[in-house]
Amino acid sequence: FGSSCLVIRQAPQSQRTMPPAFLEDVNNPAGYVYVNLKEFAASSNRLVRKCTKPDAKEFKKIAVSCSMGFAIMGFIGYMVKLVFIPINNIIVGG
Repeated sequence: FGSSCLVIRQAPQSQRTMPPAFLEDVNNPAGYVYVNLKEFAASSNRLVRKCTKPDAKEFKKIAVSCSMGFAIMGFIGYMVKLVFIPINNIIVGG
């Protein structure tokens, strides 16, 4: 009564139903999709379990790198715009 947790219990391995045989066959279009989705889900689950939160030092390093990248790309964009304004005026003639 006091706890509001939702408990999801998995069926034991012996009671789980196996998918139909055509879903395990990669030569069948439905099986190809099923097998690839199953592999993708397994690898995604493995990746999420391995991921860790960055510590403060690592986070600062990532933030500085991203900031420098934004600044460099902004500077390049500004320089390209600065160079092409006179060229565009010469081409258009006005």
